[in-house]
Amino acid sequence: MARLNLLEETRFEKLPVTVYENEDIASKKVARRITDLIISKQAKSENAILGLATGVTPIGVYRELVRIHKEEGVSFKNVITFNLDEYFPMKPTSPQSYVTFMKENLFGHIDINMDNVHIPDGTLPIEEIHEFCLNYEKKITDLGGLDLQILGIGRTGHIGFNEPGSAPNSGTRLVTLDDLTRRDASRDFGGKENVPTKAITMGIGTIFKAREIILMAWNKKKAFIIKKAVEGEISSEVPATYLQLSDNVEFIIDQDAASELTRFNTPWLVKDCTWDLPMIKKAVIWLANTLGKPILKLTEEDYNSHGMAQLATEQGPVYNINIHIFNKLQHTITGWPGGKGNADDSQRPERAVPDKKRSIIFSPHPDDDVISMGGTFIRLVDQGHDVHVAYQTSGNTAVWDDDALRFVEFARDFSKSINLDTSKLDDLYISMRKFLENKQPNQADTSEIQTLKGLIRKGEAISGARFAGLKDENIHFMALPFYDRGKTTRNPVAEDDVLITMELLERVKPHQVFAAGDFADPHGTHKVCFDIIIEALRRLKDREWAKDCWLWLYRGAWHEFETHEIQMAVPLSPQEVIRKRLAIFKHQSQKDIPVFPGDDAREFWVRAEDRTRETAKAYDRLGLAEYEAMEAFVRWEY
Repeated sequence: MARLNLLEETRFEKLPVTVYENEDIASKKVARRITDLIISKQAKSENAILGLATGVTPIGVYRELVRIHKEEGVSFKNVITFNLDEYFPMKPTSPQSYVTFMKENLFGHIDINMDNVHIPDGTLPIEEIHEFCLNYEKKITDLGGLDLQILGIGRTGHIGFNEPGSAPNSGTRLVTLDDLTRRDASRDFGGKENVPTKAITMGIGTIFKAREIILMAWNKKKAFIIKKAVEGEISSEVPATYLQLSDNVEFIIDQDAASELTRFNTPWLVKDCTWDLPMIKKAVIWLANTLGKPILKLTEEDYNSHGMAQLATEQGPVYNINIHIFNKLQHTITGWPGGKGNADDSQRPERAVPDKKRSIIFSPHPDDDVISMGGTFIRLVDQGHDVHVAYQTSGNTAVWDDDALRFVEFARDFSKSINLDTSKLDDLYISMRKFLENKQPNQADTSEIQTLKGLIRKGEAISGARFAGLKDENIHFMALPFYDRGKTTRNPVAEDDVLITMELLERVKPHQVFAAGDFADPHGTHKVCFDIIIEALRRLKDREWAKDCWLWLYRGAWHEFETHEIQMAVPLSPQEVIRKRLAIFKHQSQKDIPVFPGDDAREFWVRAEDRTRETAKAYDRLGLAEYEAMEAFVRWEY
C-alpha cells in the first residue's frame, strides 16, 4: 500500500527523485555512494571510473570525500576521473579554470594519481579540438565506460555545458555557451564580458553511457528548472529532460530545489493532505489564481474539479473556507508596521505594545534597505519608532572602476582649490590609475581602492537613510569581515561576524529586527548575512529583550514572497512610492547599469516598484482592497 501511495504522489515525475532535508545531508549521501563504489572496486582490484562535475553544486560532495579520505583512510589510488567540461580558451592555472577548481576542492587533498585525472584542455589550438574530443571519448570507452557520472544542472537546463539545442546522441565537442550560463558565471570572471563564450563539454550521448548517473541540485534557484527536467516533456530546449530516457539516473536534491515539484508545491493534486491553515491558505489562493476568480467567488464545483474535494468535505462548506482565508489575508494588511498603540492587536500582524518600538533594519548591502523596504522604513520613522539601520557589508565590489577614479579626481581638484597639499593624493591617484589600466578580470582591487569604493557606498547609504528620516547616530556600518575574506577564501563566515552582530543587538535591544530574506541575489551575500543574524539571535535568545524581539524578513530586490507566505503587507500610497524612489536614487553608483544586475535588466528602483505593485495587484485580484503598492514581510521564528 505504501508503494502505491508513493507512486500516486510522484505520478507527475518521469524519473526517480530523492529529496533530502538540506544540501549537507544530500552531499554526504552522494559522497558515501561514491566511496562505496571505490571500495567495492578495490576489493576486486578494479579501477573506479568517475565522471565529475564542477561548480557550486558538488563542492559539498568533494568536501566530504576529502574528509572520508583523511579520517577514514579511503584511498583514491584506484580512481580514474573524467571531468565534464572546461571553458575555452582557458589556461589551467587561471583561478576560473576547472583544473584549478578540482585541485582546490578535491585532487589537492586526496591521494589520487594525477595521471588518472582527465580534464578537457582549454589551451588547445582550435583546429586540434575535434581530435582531442575523439580521443577523450576513446579513453572512456577503452576503460569500459564510466561507472558513475555526477551532474549538476544549469538554469538553462544544461548538463555539462550541453546547452538548449543539444542533441541526445551528442559526443564530446566544442560548444557555444548560453547567455544565461555566462551571466551566472559573471561573478567569477569579474563581469559577463570576461566569461568565455565557448567550452569543451562531454556530450549527452557520452553521459548516457555511464552505468549510473546522479544529478544534484540545491536551493530555490534551481527549483523551476528541476520541475521542468523532472515533470516536463522531453525537449532539446531543456537538455536535462533527456535524462528521462535513462534507466540509470537518479536526481538527488534538497527540499528547496524540490519545492516546485507537484507533490510539494500543490500536493492536493496527487494525494490526501493534512489541511492545516498554511496548506488551506496556499490551496485557496492557488485555486483563485488558477481560475482568475476572487476568493469569495470560489464554488464547491471549483474545489471538486481541482483536487480540493477532500478539503471541501472535511472543512466545508466552501464559502466558510473562503471567508476564513479572505479574513486571514485581510488581517495581514497594516499601515502600522511597528504596531498601532492603544489599539486591539488581535487581528493585526504586529503587537500594539510597546507603542514606540526599537527597530533594526539589517541591510546586507548598503542599498537593500531602501530598495526592498524603503516605504516601510520611512513609515516606521514617520510613526515615531526608534529605527536603526545596520549595513552589514561595505558593498565595495559593486562600484565601477571609473566611478572610483572620478571621486579621487574630485578630491584632488577640491583640495587644490582651497590650497591644500595634494602631493600624497596625487601619488595615490597615479598608482590607482596604473593599477586599474592593467587590472585583470576578477582581480582584487588594492586596499586603497577597496576603501574608496566602500566610502562611496557608505556616503550613498548615509544619504538614503537621512532621507528616510534617520538620525546619524542610528546609522551603523558593521563591515562584517566575511565580506572581504570571501574575496580570497571559501567559507569566510567566522566568529567575529557573529560577535559584531551580537554587540549591535545588545546595544540597541530591539523589539523588531528586519532582515533580508531574499536569497536569490547573484553573489550569495544575503544568505550569509541572514545566517549570521540568526546565529547571533539564537545566542542571545535568553536575554530579556530578546524574548520579545520579533524577526521580520523582507524581499524585493530580486524576488518577492508568494502571496500565501505573506504575514504582513504594508500598503504604500502613490506619494510614498515616490519617496521610496527618491531614497533609492541616493545610491547613485547603483543607478543605470549596476556592476551586478543579476538576470533582471531593469534598474533597481524600477524592479522594486514593479514588484511592490504586483504584490498589491495580487491582493486586488483575490478580492481585497486595491492599493498602489505593497511591501511584504514574513515572520521568522528563531
